[in-house]
Amino acid sequence: MSLGPLSTLVAEPWDDWGLIDCGDGRKWERYGAVTVVRPEPQAMWAPALPDWSPDATFVPGSDEEGGGRWIQHRPVPSSWPLARGKVRFHASLTPFRHLGFFPDMAPQWDFMRERADSAEVMNLFGYTGVGTLLLSDAGAKLVHVDASKKSVEGGRANATLSGMGDRPIRWIVDDAAKFTAREVRRGRRYDGILLDPPKFGRGPEGEVWRLEEHLAPLLADCVKLLDADSRFLVLTVYAVRMSALAIGELLSQLTAYLGGTVECGEMAVREEARGLLLPTAIFVRWSRD
Repeated sequence: MSLGPLSTLVAEPWDDWGLIDCGDGRKWERYGAVTVVRPEPQAMWAPALPDWSPDATFVPGSDEEGGGRWIQHRPVPSSWPLARGKVRFHASLTPFRHLGFFPDMAPQWDFMRERADSAEVMNLFGYTGVGTLLLSDAGAKLVHVDASKKSVEGGRANATLSGMGDRPIRWIVDDAAKFTAREVRRGRRYDGILLDPPKFGRGPEGEVWRLEEHLAPLLADCVKLLDADSRFLVLTVYAVRMSALAIGELLSQLTAYLGGTVECGEMAVREEARGLLLPTAIFVRWSRD
């Protein structure tokens, strides 16, 4: 299977989220009524607007300290509801600098929703379940896997907030690689798979995940769960040292026997101030069409 040219998937602003402005290594975003400023090394240009007035700013720690902290310039709720379509979910100022979901995933969500009706879908590293609920809303039956019990509880809470607590979703706290390997041994198959792995992480029993070491074998196991009737596999990668072309060639080789199409490229969000694109991640995806 030959790999096509690199493409760019752009997340456009919506009612409850937008990139207001970015530059000088920072970005200013709106999450509902709350606006925040966070570090963004990719924003190497000058910002469009002279004065930023966020409700909160994330200040990264030094190399010795690690992490970082939020400074609130005005009071921000511990959590507040946002929506995309019919799906509602909680946003919050997390210790990891993000706000509980990743808005640049919007084009991937839309791509999968078009193929989700009556589909069996596995969401690995599913986090707080926004993607899971959007796919469920489109008619899919989900297996949602995350190593963090707190994240899975957040997903269940978002399902309740969306009025989707009774949907066919299996919420599983487990190591993604171990769970996928067991699914292969069980002879399971899926119509679609979404995986959004971190650069580094730990499973519920202390299992260590390192993207550069463990991505290729996990992706190989995921492809074993697809067959001639499967519809899609979507992988997003936020580690800047990896190449979209490299993971594109990997998935192209693994899915050659299935036919279909492999796309790879960059993900980006569109700034509202002047319409420029801020890159956020790389991706590769396979689909039947």
